[in-house]
Amino acid sequence: MATEVKVPVLPESVSDAVIASWHKKAGEAVKRDENLVDLETDKVVLEVPAPVDGVLKEIRFKEGDTVTSQQLLAIIEEGAVAAAPAPVAAPAAGAQEVQPRAAAAKAEAAAPASTRPAPVAAAELPPGARFTAASQGIDPSQVEGSGRRGAVTKEDLVNYARSGGVGKAAGARPEERVPMTRIRTRIAERLMQSKNSIAMLTSFNEVNLAKVAAARKELGEDFQKAHGIKLGFMSFFVKAAANALQRYPVINASVDGNDIIYHGYSDISIAVSTDKGLVTPVLRNVERMGFAEIEQGISDYAKKARDGKLGLDDLQGGTFTITNGGTFGSLMSTPIVNPPQSAILGMHTIKDRPIAENGQVVIAPMMYIALSYDHRIIDGKDAVLFLVDIKNQLENPNRILFGL
Repeated sequence: MATEVKVPVLPESVSDAVIASWHKKAGEAVKRDENLVDLETDKVVLEVPAPVDGVLKEIRFKEGDTVTSQQLLAIIEEGAVAAAPAPVAAPAAGAQEVQPRAAAAKAEAAAPASTRPAPVAAAELPPGARFTAASQGIDPSQVEGSGRRGAVTKEDLVNYARSGGVGKAAGARPEERVPMTRIRTRIAERLMQSKNSIAMLTSFNEVNLAKVAAARKELGEDFQKAHGIKLGFMSFFVKAAANALQRYPVINASVDGNDIIYHGYSDISIAVSTDKGLVTPVLRNVERMGFAEIEQGISDYAKKARDGKLGLDDLQGGTFTITNGGTFGSLMSTPIVNPPQSAILGMHTIKDRPIAENGQVVIAPMMYIALSYDHRIIDGKDAVLFLVDIKNQLENPNRILFGL
């Protein structure tokens, strides 16, 4: 029985998708729930699994084609078995060809002293060697390997370049032009939309995280035993932001034409960096969540992002965004608001710095925090008070627990 494989139902905000890659060819066997094809939208890469066991009978679209919601992608013949490769005919008994010794000796004499292995593709190299080949502009198929079974090693590539082979040592200046992915194109569009349509302003403050660090050190082990998840800094910031959003609802609002929409809930988008670009999965109703739920939610989203398993539902909505450039060592930045939201909180790296405390100079773990906001609806006073509220909560974590 023929079973149709269709494009999943796409939300209203996503009009179409591009076929990024097929993982099966026509005629190959497939198993139920096995990923057949990756569809790249402007927000996320979707996997389309096989609905049944069988054989992929027909593929309707090739890689790079654009498809729309519920469009037919392929047909699977349910229950069918892939054709086995044709058997190699065995030679007739007594008909085995025996090479005469003279001919064998002649062939051996004609053969080169050393047998060169088959050309090696860049994708087959180990990571270290692959990076060297790419950075030096070397074609690995031109390099004779000295590794096990003729494998090309990093040292082979370096020596090849030094001896005047193709590469930087020979003056090569490699360049490569690649098209933007749908996700990267969409990110660029939204960033330009934000820049051109929002009167954006950024306010800064700094936070002493000594008490948060002390709480993590004191309770971190017990927290992990009780909840099966580590207690990180992120949950403190997310919970503090949710509390402050309840007190300053305009920060949690969004603009729709000439109207301001106030949200009575805190759906906080957490910026996550992936190989394909930045994505912002949403933690919903954070005002009702505890620290363990927040940490688990962030951990689950990070894993799904790394594995390319984020769905469109994970990215829809969001009333406020938190981004953590400190993960990569950023000391200070001006994050860009994610429309139609009106504000974004930027976290940064923690640095031990001398500060004045009770008339004494002490060394404390300090972080700069930034709030970029839409000045069309958020006044500077509200933005600064919101940022100070978060600072006060983080410098006295008991305020977070008691909602102060």
